[in-house]
Amino acid sequence: MNYLKDNDDLLFYLNKGIDWATLVDLTEHAYRSPDGPATLEEATALYTEVLEMVGSFVADEIAPIAAEVDVTPLEVVNGEVPFPPKLQKVFDKIANLGLHGLTVPRELGGMNAPMMAYFLAAELMARADVSIMAHHSFHGGIAMAMLVYSLREGTSEIDPENGYIHRTRFADEIAEIVSGKAWGCMDITEPDAGSDMAAIRTRARQGDDGVWRLTGQKVYITSGHGKYHFVIARTEDTKSSDDPMAGLAGLSMFMVPAYEDLPDGSRKRLAHVPRIEHKLGHHASVTAQVVFEDSVGVLIGERGEGFQHMLTLMNNARLGVGFECIGLCESAYRMARDYAAGRSSMGKTIDRHEMIADYLDEMRTDIQALRAICVAGAFHEESAQKFFLRIRYMRADGETRQQMQKQLNHHKTQSRRLTPLLKYFGAEKAVEMARRCIQIHGGAGYTTDYGAEKLLRDALVMPIYEGTSQIQALMAMKDTLIGVMKNPGDFVREQAQAQLTMRTSRDPLERGVARLQVLRASAVQSLLVRTAGNKLQGLRGVPMAKWPDAFLRNWNPKRDFSWAMLHAERLIRILFDEAAAELLLEQAKAHPERRDVLERWLDRAIPRSRALHEEILHTGSRLLNTLKTHA
Repeated sequence: MNYLKDNDDLLFYLNKGIDWATLVDLTEHAYRSPDGPATLEEATALYTEVLEMVGSFVADEIAPIAAEVDVTPLEVVNGEVPFPPKLQKVFDKIANLGLHGLTVPRELGGMNAPMMAYFLAAELMARADVSIMAHHSFHGGIAMAMLVYSLREGTSEIDPENGYIHRTRFADEIAEIVSGKAWGCMDITEPDAGSDMAAIRTRARQGDDGVWRLTGQKVYITSGHGKYHFVIARTEDTKSSDDPMAGLAGLSMFMVPAYEDLPDGSRKRLAHVPRIEHKLGHHASVTAQVVFEDSVGVLIGERGEGFQHMLTLMNNARLGVGFECIGLCESAYRMARDYAAGRSSMGKTIDRHEMIADYLDEMRTDIQALRAICVAGAFHEESAQKFFLRIRYMRADGETRQQMQKQLNHHKTQSRRLTPLLKYFGAEKAVEMARRCIQIHGGAGYTTDYGAEKLLRDALVMPIYEGTSQIQALMAMKDTLIGVMKNPGDFVREQAQAQLTMRTSRDPLERGVARLQVLRASAVQSLLVRTAGNKLQGLRGVPMAKWPDAFLRNWNPKRDFSWAMLHAERLIRILFDEAAAELLLEQAKAHPERRDVLERWLDRAIPRSRALHEEILHTGSRLLNTLKTHA
């Protein structure tokens, strides 16, 4: 069995739906490496070969042990968290296959594949078991984070002609991770600081010897028993909560080794793992508490840049969760489909009953829409990061640099637009599809015999970790509304064009996409009118000459965005419906066989967005008035 070869939609992206030419050029630097592929065809053939290998490996080696590792408890033993033999064997094989270094440059011991190849491999692995995929991601993912941070802070030396890395700050640590001997994690959450990072209390102080030492506690740290920890800590002393440095500006990032291997084979702990969390799902993935007590760390970048460095990690982590959700959704859909095809009731298999057929059709369509958004988001994020590095390190004339900067801005904007959408929709659909898989199995789904209940347990964390669904909705809402306020002319022109296309296009699918665009624009306009109304009330007593500055610059989210915050989840669902339809329309125009996917998507997205649009326009006043009364 092969989890790549049995997935036609995934094969479409591998063979047709990804702009590999751009990614390979940005990754291979015009094929200048003597050890790398000489052409685009050679490069894509290599990625296909690797993904086919992963497809077989996860189906043959991971999927068969998923149920067993789910019921094999992980525990802290003498300060360490040893893996059970079968789980350790899987990670030994992953290391032997070189997958920890899939995206790491060749000169650092890796394969130098684009991040896109890693994300596709992550989907395949997640289909077999999401907890194994989650732990695997903290190997190569942390190695690449080390490289990116070194590149951004200027502690790497790169040949400007061919992109070859002669020296980088964390070369030894990257080599250790690529070999499979170590891994890392990111330590952000604290007992009283989850989504509110401004409340972080872990402190980092620099001694007279110039060494930084960290003290504090982090919780819910995925793979927190690893060696290398990227830790967000407070470095700036403040006198009051009103001090700007008391918030995000006072945070810095550090790389902190949690232990040191001694020559005699023993291990000296530099940070401690007092316990791991016993969770509803993800049982093969460690979630740990980590305690730092004057633990030595090295500063990443400059003081006060912690939040920005965290975003670099978080953007890639959220993309990874998106592909993780696709894998789980694929597993739920296929499990439900296969059971329904073999279960007879009332003279026919239940997949022929109308309601079950509708369920399965919706699951299939949602997965295809989610994959379209995830692939696009991954493409833009990777392109943005690599254009940034090319501008910084590669030789180019002024005009070329100007063009690269334009490309960078475009990809950065699109990545910021798509990332919260894919994280939100993927997480919510993972839970929905796992729940539906149980329902299609009936009573059998409630037992542990089929694995459906495991999928639901594993799925329930998706809307929580790497930024909750609600945080994603608020991010998308604020970006959308502020974007319109900054460029109202563009918004009006886009709205008019959508109206025109909806009425005049000869292509019914193009008209359907335009209808979604019109619904989105109307919903945004409604939220803006309500938001602007609240804002204008706050301008009483302000001289009219100062209104533009006050209106555009001095926003108070708690006061001015209450209506939009109430409807943020409804808006992000509309935004996803629209974005997926636009991407599927592009595919349908280039590849006629994709018209069926778009048609199925529009059948569901248009009535759904229409209902959400009505809720935004006509509900919420009662609740907001109640909140004001009890404020």
